[in-house]
Amino acid sequence: MDHKRPGSAPRKSPPPSSAQRQPAVSQAETPTGGWLRSIRFSGFSLVMMVVLVLAVVVLAPSLRTYAEQRQQISQLSTTVADQKAEVDQLTSQRERWNDRTYVTTQARERLSYVLPGDISFLVINDLPVVAPLEADASPVSTNIQSTTIDWLGSLFASTMTAGLAPQAAAPANPKTVAP
Repeated sequence: MDHKRPGSAPRKSPPPSSAQRQPAVSQAETPTGGWLRSIRFSGFSLVMMVVLVLAVVVLAPSLRTYAEQRQQISQLSTTVADQKAEVDQLTSQRERWNDRTYVTTQARERLSYVLPGDISFLVINDLPVVAPLEADASPVSTNIQSTTIDWLGSLFASTMTAGLAPQAAAPANPKTVAP
């Protein structure tokens, strides 16, 4: 049996010592750094992390294969759509060739065929008409004209001038190569 003294206050536990208190955050420490240090790893959290890593290792190749197959399906769907469009075009072309009027028109245009009793005109010189010369243009002379310029000497002088010219100054940027 516990004797309590009348008028005495209940005992309080002694204040925690400085070693038991939570460490004060230093001036240089960031709040994120303090939060990361306060994380405690339990057995359950370790097991869950291992399960998560195994799930990633097991599922990653399957997801990659799935993505590749979806891409192939998309490409093949595009190819099928293009081929269907080509089949539709060829079908319409075949239907046109089944029309007697279309065949007759093509024979006339491509092979120059005519039906008995028709008159066919074949144009031989089907060149476009050249526009007439302008009135202020000088007429073409029938006389041969000669020039007084020595073209051979001019060509030689031009070549020598280009070859003996001083080189251009070196560029400021050494990485740039002059042509």
